[in-house]
Amino acid sequence: MKNILKLFILITLLLSIIELINGDLLQNGLPLRYHVSGVIQLPYAEINEPFESWIDVELGYSRIDYYGGAAKTVQRKGTSDKDFGANYKIVPISNEQVLNKITCFQSNGSKEELADIQHSIPDINSFEDLGPAEWRGIKCQMYQNIDQEGDKRSTYTYYINAETKHPVHYEMFGYDTLIGSHFDKYTIDYYNYDEEPIDANLFHIPDEMECIEFPDSDISSHVLFNPMSEYINHHGEDDLLTSFDKYKKKHGYKYKDEIEHRHRLKIFRHNNRYVNTRNRAGLTYKMKLNKFADRTDDELRVIRGRRHTKGYNGGLRFPIEELTKDNRAIPHSIDWRIMGAVTPVKDQGICGSCWSFGTTGVIEGAYFVKHGSSIRLSEQDLIDCSWGFGNNGCDGGEDYRSYQYIMKHDGIALEDTYGPYLQEDSFCHHDMVTKGAKILGYVNVTENDTEALKIAIAKKGPISVGIDAAHKSFVFYASGVYYEPECGNTPEDLDHAVLAVGYGTLNGEDYWLVKNSWSTYWGNDGYVLMSRKNNNCGVATAATYVIVA
Repeated sequence: MKNILKLFILITLLLSIIELINGDLLQNGLPLRYHVSGVIQLPYAEINEPFESWIDVELGYSRIDYYGGAAKTVQRKGTSDKDFGANYKIVPISNEQVLNKITCFQSNGSKEELADIQHSIPDINSFEDLGPAEWRGIKCQMYQNIDQEGDKRSTYTYYINAETKHPVHYEMFGYDTLIGSHFDKYTIDYYNYDEEPIDANLFHIPDEMECIEFPDSDISSHVLFNPMSEYINHHGEDDLLTSFDKYKKKHGYKYKDEIEHRHRLKIFRHNNRYVNTRNRAGLTYKMKLNKFADRTDDELRVIRGRRHTKGYNGGLRFPIEELTKDNRAIPHSIDWRIMGAVTPVKDQGICGSCWSFGTTGVIEGAYFVKHGSSIRLSEQDLIDCSWGFGNNGCDGGEDYRSYQYIMKHDGIALEDTYGPYLQEDSFCHHDMVTKGAKILGYVNVTENDTEALKIAIAKKGPISVGIDAAHKSFVFYASGVYYEPECGNTPEDLDHAVLAVGYGTLNGEDYWLVKNSWSTYWGNDGYVLMSRKNNNCGVATAATYVIVA
């Protein structure tokens, strides 16, 4: 009997040694050491985020790189009551002083919450084995975990290659019976899995790189320093709810019932993920959540009120010969704000009146250039009174139709005499108030000519322009030079009216300085730097300016 027991122990030890050598020894259903690449897919935001990960439990480290190393994260496990571990994030930072400076940020663990390594595959111990299945032609073993919390049912499904035991696919579907729709969905496809030894230097932060605390942010440190934890560990829910509460308080949002609250939370969740994911992609600009974070695409479409009418708009030809006959070079950069030609940023609210803000902005600028003094003109005057020229109040309009109205009706009212902006259509009382400016005509800057637009801005002041703003990246723009590959630049693509108030170059990227009408809480204090490359988003497609009396 003793010999049999000894033999059993010996066999067990040998199997353990063999498993350790092969890298197959598991801890809590997970390998002790592995490397795997994959793609995180967020269908709602049409995002595919590639990653590569290295995990070594015995070393107490993990590393996950996103977008080919544009963003690197390292997690060091806490080892004692004195060493709580740390999370590191290494990313390129660009601002007015530096371009793509590789910077290390550090977030330390605490006694209450030790930092830990981050796995990139789920722990199958928490899943039920559902037997053989196929995923895209691969014979797999399928595992599933269902989490029911009140009306919310979250289903996590994990496919492992039946032959190699390598991870293949992981997906999450969340359904809320109260609102009758999915509240969450994401998938991860895996490839290049192995359990070969990992060089410890791969986890090492270079000695010359000083890691600093991350600047104040409304985003949870879990999301910033360890994005994978939201998908694999489901750590994001409490952080998301906290962020959503802060967001509601900041913007004063209150919802009529629990159904709307969950609906808004669903939208906020997806927009939060979108912003965080794109900020890891090494773009020329950064995004942040703003007052639109709980709004649907249909709701946001309302505030893009620029309309397009085919054919000639009645404007004068751009006098390029006259403006360049002195052969003087135009400035390399210009900002009409610092010269006093631009009034403060306003908020059009939930009203498709952007066209009226572009109109008042270009007239205010032209008035300053000619007379040397600043005035504030009334958007509400245009919204209420220019219907007869083809504008439709809060349902959209065009700048040239406003010009025609102003020319016929002896000017545009001052803001303080006409009354406050109402964010809705109201009664016209144009004839009973003091006019602030009159215009004699309007000029069409040569279409699709970025050099002509530069000349117009330099010589004539702020210019009314249309842009393609129908992209989530624009909605959540925060800083840097905005470039969107999906942007259109044909006249039909332009759905939002804004004001070009300057141009320049930042870190080698040429830009237009554009004033928006979505409040100072949007963008960079209400402004956006829009790339001049390839007439991105159509800034130079349909630009106009006025001739003031």
